[in-house]
Amino acid sequence: MGDSLTISEATASKLYFPRSPESNPKTGRRKRDGGHTLAQTNPMIQVYGPKSYGTLGHVNNPIQHNSHTPPERKLSRAMTKTGSSNVSPTNIQAEGWPFLADTFTTLLEVNWIWTLSAFSLSYFASWLLFAGIWYLIVYSHGDLDPVNMSNTTWQPCISGMKDFTSAFLFSVETQHTTGYGYYHITEECPTAVISLCIQSIFGVILEGILVGLVFVKIARAKSRSATLMFSRNSIVSQRNGELCFMFRVADMRKSHLLDVSVRAQLIKRSSVQEGEEVTISQEELDVNGEGEKDNKLLLFWPTIVIHRINSKSPLYRLSATDLSPDNTKFEIIVVLEGIVEATGLTTQARSSYMPSEILWANRFKSITSKKSKTGERVIDYSMFHQVIHVPTSPLSAYQIDTLSNA
Repeated sequence: MGDSLTISEATASKLYFPRSPESNPKTGRRKRDGGHTLAQTNPMIQVYGPKSYGTLGHVNNPIQHNSHTPPERKLSRAMTKTGSSNVSPTNIQAEGWPFLADTFTTLLEVNWIWTLSAFSLSYFASWLLFAGIWYLIVYSHGDLDPVNMSNTTWQPCISGMKDFTSAFLFSVETQHTTGYGYYHITEECPTAVISLCIQSIFGVILEGILVGLVFVKIARAKSRSATLMFSRNSIVSQRNGELCFMFRVADMRKSHLLDVSVRAQLIKRSSVQEGEEVTISQEELDVNGEGEKDNKLLLFWPTIVIHRINSKSPLYRLSATDLSPDNTKFEIIVVLEGIVEATGLTTQARSSYMPSEILWANRFKSITSKKSKTGERVIDYSMFHQVIHVPTSPLSAYQIDTLSNA
């Protein structure tokens, strides 16, 4: 690492160590009185001219800078704040057929208007199909011949059937066992008896599939994720002397999720030693709840999820200057999973944070209070997204460690 830390001149002029988080009561802006630049506070820091940026936009040591590394390109958001994927597949071979082969899953994922349309069309198609079969049966037997229809001794296959409309009504009555009593099959035509059995079985199967589809679509756990909340912004500040990346999660329902786990991944563009550019590189962030030892959470109340930024962290070189609106070189995707207590189904909620949505030198405002009379804990969700400024060094964890070991 060397005995001194080398940073750019522009960065050195911007970075300072705040002494107090006090704010100007008139403007609402935090004071910088008493703040010092890095060059003033530590003589071990050397300043050089041109800036060079690495994968996360951090300032690199010139000794480690690789002139052959291709310039970074901006990445668009991979996932929206509501958890929807921002990826659109194109040029799919045999487009449409793979989705039709898995019709049940496709109908679960499409909008309700398409599901109900498919529901209705399936019934009408089956009614018309068997109506045509019934019409052919009576037509081939001669039941629609005017001479036979006027003959009182003529034994038809289906009594009362006069035209295709009658055949359609008989089809609906047969498939749904309505049985108004006007149309009924006689023993004259074995083909009609067999067709009656086939339509009855087909109707039960079709109704079971469609009713099951609607039930699963209503009961699926995806809707449960609507009551799971992520903080609008994530924060970076010190916890017990260690720089941490944090975000807050909550379950607004009183029936809480079981076996809750949380994950976070850093999405960025990178390259390998052989020169290959990896368009989407994923690195796992080790996260845990407050006081938890792994990624399992007790989500009975709003919880702050913590990632400790150390030498093993992908955010080790992330500093305050990297969190500008112009920096879109990385994205942190967070995923919350749990089992719905009422149904036993697994639900998942997702969100993401771009660099501009990560607030440096802040902590989340406490939103839990206690009633004096009943002792019941009250959670004020109006303050769920609110943060408070706290004194935090703008240096990255790498820079802090370098200064500490110098």
